[in-house]
This record gives sequence, structure tokens and C-alpha cells, in this order.
Amino acid sequence: MPSTTSGRLLRPAALIAAALLAASVAACGSSDDSTTAAPSASTTASASAAASAGVLGIRDPWVKAADKGMTAAFGTLVNDGDADVTITGATTEVSPMELHEMTMKDGKMVMQAKPGGIVIKARSSATLEPGGDHLMLMNLAKPVKAGDELTFTLTFADGRTQTFTAVAKPFTGAQESYAPGHGESPMPEMSMSPAA
Repeated sequence: MPSTTSGRLLRPAALIAAALLAASVAACGSSDDSTTAAPSASTTASASAAASAGVLGIRDPWVKAADKGMTAAFGTLVNDGDADVTITGATTEVSPMELHEMTMKDGKMVMQAKPGGIVIKARSSATLEPGGDHLMLMNLAKPVKAGDELTFTLTFADGRTQTFTAVAKPFTGAQESYAPGHGESPMPEMSMSPAA
């Protein structure tokens, strides 16, 4: 009789164990299925996050307000990566653009296209500012008024691109001439910051 009782108890226990084993196998199977799907979803999310994060950090971007002719875009470019990054071009809808620098030529500071592009060293930053490197907007198709938001696309030496938005601000500081022939550098005592 004891053998019958223990046999009766073992069968339900075996059935429960079998059911749990089957459930866990099914759970593992569906877990494996979602695991296979999840990496591609998370990989896509990571790629999207990386794309939206951009190649560079861009802090305090702004554009000098101007009614016509030329103007420039400024800001701080931050490279948190382990390799140098080179900007080789920039575009915006309101004008053609060039990468510019201020340099000494024949004893004068002059504005010119920056040969080789703008390099931002690994784990450092570069400042685009009046009297220094900047993104030059040439032959404005329409006025850039204070408060306007302009969208820019940077192109890098490796073919990647990055878009950012900058607000236009009035600026009377350095008084560079953004006209054909370009201008001389600002006086050292002049402000390099836009009006608030």
C-alpha cells in the first residue's frame, strides 16, 4: 500500500515538474526569439542615438545678424572622441558657405578660406569666433534677422554629416568686414561676444 501512495504522489509531482520544464523551455524559446529581435531594435536605437548625438558637440552656436552680403556662424565645437575630426564643408539654405580663418598676410590680419578644413583634435574643443576660425555665409539670399534660427549641415573628411541650428544675434563687437576682399582683424580690446 505504501508503494501505491508514493506512486500516486510521484505521478502528479512528475507531471508538475514536466509542466514546469515545458513552460521554462517555452519561456526560453520565446525569450530567445525576443532576444534575437531585441538586439536589432536596441542596435537601431543605439545607432539613432549616436546619429542624433552627432560627430561633435556644438555649444552656443550663433550667427551674426545681417541684412545682406556676408555674415558668419560661430560656436564651440567639442570632440569627445579618440580621433581628430576635420570639418571640410558647411551648407545652409540662405547662402553658399566657406570655412574661413583669420591669418597674417603682408603684415595684416586677413580673412581667407581655411586650407585643409577645420580640425578639432581628439578629446578637445575648437572655438569658432569673430577674429578667428568661422563658418562664412556668402551672398545672403535673404536677410538674417536677430532671432532667426538657421540650420547648418557640416561635412566631415570621412563623409559623415551633422546638422545643427544656430540663432541669429546682433553683434557690434569686432566690426569685421564680411565684404569682398574680406577684412582686417578686430582690435584686441574689442568684445568677441554677441549682444544678448
